[in-house]
Order: sequence, then C-alpha cells, then structure tokens
Amino acid sequence: MSTRRRRLGATASAVLAPVLVWLVTDPLLGHRLRIADGEQVLDLGAGPVTVVALLASLSGWGLLAALERFGPRHARAVWAGVAAAVLAVSFLPLIDDGMDGGTRAALAVMHLVVAALLIPGLLGRPGAGAGAAGPDVRSQRA
Repeated sequence: MSTRRRRLGATASAVLAPVLVWLVTDPLLGHRLRIADGEQVLDLGAGPVTVVALLASLSGWGLLAALERFGPRHARAVWAGVAAAVLAVSFLPLIDDGMDGGTRAALAVMHLVVAALLIPGLLGRPGAGAGAAGPDVRSQRA
C-alpha cells in the first residue's frame, strides 16, 4: 500500500471515529455535548466534531510531510513528539468548568481515538521502507 493511500485512510478513520463517539453519546445515549462560556452555551454537533477532526488530521499530515521533506534527519521521531505534545495540550480545555462530566468524558475519548488512529496511521510501521512508511529520509540526504 502506498504511503499516500495509507495516510489518507488514517485521516479518514481519524475523522470518522470521533463522529461515531458523538453518535453514541448524543443521539444514542441522549447526552447532549454542551460547553458553557459564561451565558453562552455551545452545542457540539456532528458538524463541528467532523471539522475539528479533519483540521487536526490534515494539519498533522501536512506537518509530517513538511518535516520529511525539509526537516531534520529524524523527522518522524520529531513529528511523533509534536503529536504527543499536541494530544497532551488538547486535554487542557477539558479541565474547565464549562462542561459536565459526560461531555468531558466524550471529548476525552474523541481526542484519544483521533490520536490512536492518526499517529500510527500517519507514521506507518517503523523500518518498513518506501512501500509502507514512506521514503527513507536519510537515503535522500546522503
């Protein structure tokens, strides 16, 4: 499988997975995902969940591609570190008082499933070569 096809599949999965979490949480279990900011209440529907997951996935893919092309010798390791840091930072808004426990749990699961699908999906198998994990950046710089 080509690197592009594998990464496209990982991106699609990382967009679909949080929407499935939303489907289980909101329509199926009947728990509305809401975030309160003062007097304003934001209802999180499938649209915002999809858009945020798509933007995060495409941003991750774009950064990885840029690092592989122009970045350091260990671009994939750098990207993995950045991805882990972004995941950790993404949990900071969940400690706010503007949401109930069910919304907080659903959002945390969404963040985790996106990361669990996207990080290994974009990186591929280590040492798999050009067919599965993309070109070996070291061989291009030699």
